Amino acid sequence: QVRLVESGGGLVQTGGSLRLSCAVSGSTSRVSTMGWYRQAPGKQRELVARIFSGGSTNYVDSVKGRFTISRDNAKNTMYLQMNSLKPEDTAVYYCNRVPFNLPWGQGTQVTVSS
Repeated sequence: QVRLVESGGGLVQTGGSLRLSCAVSGSTSRVSTMGWYRQAPGKQRELVARIFSGGSTNYVDSVKGRFTISRDNAKNTMYLQMNSLKPEDTAVYYCNRVPFNLPWGQGTQVTVSS
């Protein structure tokens, strides 16, 4: 049974930074494409960043140039460095495969105050 555990969220002011972590436990393919998703109140969950097994990445336009996704396969951990945060980044952030097919973790709350 694969388990995803997100951490690193918090409350920051506009322009601040946070680094999220996603620990993956259990058997999973290291060649999977992984991603960070977020869900704001009243909105659908959206994929904001993905990283392929070879290390290439892509981002939704709203976070390009501000967010950086990375992964450490040896540690089964993925990261999301978020800089220049905006109030519209406020959401619960989740990690999963792309497309998602693993049980969702509890997520980590990111709140950006104006």
